[in-house]
Amino acid sequence: MPRYRLIIEYDGSGFVGWQRQANGQSVQEAIERAVLGFSGELVDVVGAGRTDTGVHATHQVAHLDLGRDWTLDTVRDAINFHIRPHSVCILRAELAAPTFHARFDAISRAYTYVILNRKPPPVLERNQVWHVTAPLDADVMNDAAQELVGKHDYTTFRAAACQALSPVKTVDSLTVQRDGNHIIVHARARSFLHHQMRSFVGALRYVGEGKWSRADLADALAARNRARCAPVAPAGGLTLVAVDYPDDAAAAS
Repeated sequence: MPRYRLIIEYDGSGFVGWQRQANGQSVQEAIERAVLGFSGELVDVVGAGRTDTGVHATHQVAHLDLGRDWTLDTVRDAINFHIRPHSVCILRAELAAPTFHARFDAISRAYTYVILNRKPPPVLERNQVWHVTAPLDADVMNDAAQELVGKHDYTTFRAAACQALSPVKTVDSLTVQRDGNHIIVHARARSFLHHQMRSFVGALRYVGEGKWSRADLADALAARNRARCAPVAPAGGLTLVAVDYPDDAAAAS
């Protein structure tokens, strides 16, 4: 039974998130129905990251097993045909080792969060950015963000309903930069807590507006208290942009 690795792009605006849920359409379920449509098989599509309601992806990774050998182009194109009109696209299908696991084998994940920092509201990017009208200082935000890099107890920056066994994570990098009217926050870690990235961005917005200093951000982290977090940024500005695996590094060397 061959195992396939899928590279997936989606607009999360119309979904309840990646994972199957009883309260609405998920990306996972949409792909599984598309696979059933072309193969006749009920499959479990396992994703690398459980993105929340409204969160997007340009590089989600998933795996699935099928009962027969299909060409890679057929897997990609047939899923894309049957998944219409959902805003989901299989960018690439690859053969994977039988033991490959999209979630557990991942060694890092990267997200970007985009703030549109101008007075006029977004139109074309309405569901892709967080519209913040107050002027933000991206350089000050980037400097303060370094307080959040490294291994820490991120209780302040995790959702109250987070199911992770420990609030301790290691953030490998967190940067903030301005590109015209856009402020782009980029983070990389092996894994993230529930709402961790959006909590980071909400706190960094306070820094960018001058409401918090770098020391205030450090104090919020040290408090290990969810009540010390700034208001959480909305989901629409967040995108999963990369998932890395050990074999990716080997292939590049």
